Amino acid sequence: MKKISTFLFLLFSIISFSQVKGLVTDSNGKPIAFANVYVKDTYISTTTNDQGRYELNVKSPGTYIILYKYLGYKTGKKVVKYDKVALKLDVNLEEEEIQLNEVAISSKINPAIEIIKNAIANRKENSAKTARYNADFYSRGIFRVKNLPKSIMGQKLDFFDEVIDSTRSGILYLSETVSKITFQKPDKMKETIIASKVSGKDNGFSFNNAADVNYDFYENYLDFDVKVVSPIADNAFNYYKYKFEGSFVDENNKIIDKIKVTAKRETEPAMDGYIYIVDDSWAIYAVDLSIKGSQMKNPAINNLTLKQNFSYNNSNKIWAKNTQTIDFEAGMFGININGKFTYVFSNFDFPEKLEKKTFTNEVLKFEANANKKEESFWNTIRPVPLTLEESNDYLKKDALQTKKKSKTYLDSIDNKRNKFKVVDVLMGYKYSNSFKKWAINYDGPLLKTNFNTVQGWKTQAGLSYIIRDQEKRTYTRIGSIFDYGFSETKLRATVSYVRKFNNINNAMLYVNGGSSVNQFNGNNPISNTINTFSSLLFKNNFMKLYEKNFVSANFGREIVNGLNMNLNLEYSERKPLWNTTDQSITKTDAIYSSNNPILTDDFLTPAFEKHNLMKANVNAVIKFGQHYWTRPDGKYNIGNDDYPTIYVGLEKTFAATNKKYEYTQLSARIQKDFTLGNKGEMKINFKGGKFFNSENISFVDYKHFNGNQTHIGGGESYTNQFNNLPYYSASTNNSYFETHIEHNDKGFFMNKIPLLNKLQSQLVLGFHNLAIPGRNPYQEFSVGLDNLGVGKARLFRVDYVRSYQNGYQGDAVIFGLKFLNVLE
Repeated sequence: MKKISTFLFLLFSIISFSQVKGLVTDSNGKPIAFANVYVKDTYISTTTNDQGRYELNVKSPGTYIILYKYLGYKTGKKVVKYDKVALKLDVNLEEEEIQLNEVAISSKINPAIEIIKNAIANRKENSAKTARYNADFYSRGIFRVKNLPKSIMGQKLDFFDEVIDSTRSGILYLSETVSKITFQKPDKMKETIIASKVSGKDNGFSFNNAADVNYDFYENYLDFDVKVVSPIADNAFNYYKYKFEGSFVDENNKIIDKIKVTAKRETEPAMDGYIYIVDDSWAIYAVDLSIKGSQMKNPAINNLTLKQNFSYNNSNKIWAKNTQTIDFEAGMFGININGKFTYVFSNFDFPEKLEKKTFTNEVLKFEANANKKEESFWNTIRPVPLTLEESNDYLKKDALQTKKKSKTYLDSIDNKRNKFKVVDVLMGYKYSNSFKKWAINYDGPLLKTNFNTVQGWKTQAGLSYIIRDQEKRTYTRIGSIFDYGFSETKLRATVSYVRKFNNINNAMLYVNGGSSVNQFNGNNPISNTINTFSSLLFKNNFMKLYEKNFVSANFGREIVNGLNMNLNLEYSERKPLWNTTDQSITKTDAIYSSNNPILTDDFLTPAFEKHNLMKANVNAVIKFGQHYWTRPDGKYNIGNDDYPTIYVGLEKTFAATNKKYEYTQLSARIQKDFTLGNKGEMKINFKGGKFFNSENISFVDYKHFNGNQTHIGGGESYTNQFNNLPYYSASTNNSYFETHIEHNDKGFFMNKIPLLNKLQSQLVLGFHNLAIPGRNPYQEFSVGLDNLGVGKARLFRVDYVRSYQNGYQGDAVIFGLKFLNVLE
């Protein structure tokens, strides 16, 4: 009864606060979803919902002409006198009569070509008319799941059981935002969230925002996962075919040309559908275009449809986008999701110029109590009425959230999840007290068991306690890791304490200590999984290890926007280690190389002498022009692609058992990603450094470079490694400089090659250079194919590498397995 009363209150509230509302249908009485509704010669607008219903927010009394527009139908018109009394206006739209002109009927000339040429020629002029503006912005996003499987590969999918129905279908996510935006082309945006609401989340901080959906067809490219070519881009004729389907006269007596748009090649980032062009001004009247996920290099998406409507104001002669919708269907591993985002732009103001300090690095902020707005507020400001399904979802999840916060409910969930099973001894176990927000985690050894020649088969188990403050997004964690080598018959352990103090500057303290086995190269270029297979199958011994008994403390935080500092202080004892096993799976007379990375055939000489020292590191990360969002629950940084990221470090050792181990090292790194239109992306990574007073330091402290002799790669990019360099062949205690450049064409070239374009792959070109005093530069050149796989599983990459150092050194084929990063 209480739920019914709440729903009736919601329903009556909507009726009470609606100003102009109604239903838009076709000639058969069928509701028209997402029809454009706006006041003539103004930028007061809205759109109908899935059920054809609309609400139009008219603030001042007066006589208005309300227009109803939907592509393929004649524009409806209603003249109303509004005097602050709610009006109900239902409208029936008739199908548009598209007229073909005589040229299109009688001639072989394609009139669409001339129309698109004119649209391209006038593109910059039309774009400039909306070069800067202030506007009100509303967004709503909804994700639905259909027939969600109960499990995948034995893993239960029970996260959403309480919000989906018996067919395992329902709404997974629903949110709304209302904001004020200021925009200046090409990409400057300032947004203030006035109201934000997320179904089932009382903090209500939606991530919907205007900047991420600012799709402008007057630009050459639309920024999806790749740069999608606009149908009126400068190079559009290389990607599209056009067909003139007729024209009609709109409510302003302007001729609107309907052009069918078809991608020339299904493998390229181009769209299919319709674009409507205003004759004479050649401005965009509307778009209705779709693209496949494969064309965007996003295998998870099946199809995405983008629709936009523009309204005309006779006073300023500007066509402005007033509504936009994005529909998508996605699916992988039997999980099928569809969704829709609805956006309404209204109350435009087009100033001649904006104040100099209009735009800052803070691109989005929330007004106080933006997430605490009452339903009465939403009923007065929401431009698109909720459907019955959406209203029910808010009611259901709000009630469920209240229930989920109760101690009784949380204890019942914990009782179910805290049940211990015998298999948990190997797989791991978690005991939670959700009401008090703490948990104890046990990490089982099954997935942490691997092989190396020093420890033999070795396994790890972990135990930790964590308590979280979900409102402030902070936590405290105390944990330990136990590591046992069966051939070495030695147990080592480390303990750690982690404290995140806030979510504004992300101040973090990390203290740990104990005994551990470490790779000489602290970047861990060889994963445990790859090393296990490389050793046992091929009797390779690339992973070189030493023991460290230590205690350390690390503190880091953001100092000012774009500048992060980190200080680490460590006291350690380092000991050399030796091989303890010759075990392998294959029968071979070959023997493992020694654990000495310098003298791999010497099984008696250690790589270094046992010693103690204190090491201090100060590191800074500088992100120029870093943008950010300010929310009540924290600061969220957004990178600025216009500038590189710079890393600077100082390393100093002291209090060593022998003065020869004390040194100073300066290091720096510059990273930058470039987007080359629709021709792909280029990544660069320059690294350099210099040692001082380092003639006799331990080999542990040398600069080691990320080589690769396993011929297995991981990750999305290889701009932090050399793929044919022996791991410790170039280690140095002097100066060094690394160059890593990689270009991924994102399909630009591969899409145009017959047969090969069926692979849906991406061409990757790489160059790597290493310069060290006293030796010739080492260089690598590579060519590869990324995004390889079957169907939607695009997890593989293959590269051919040739290396040179005073002449040709060798070549290799690198097999990229992206999923390996998940396993580590």
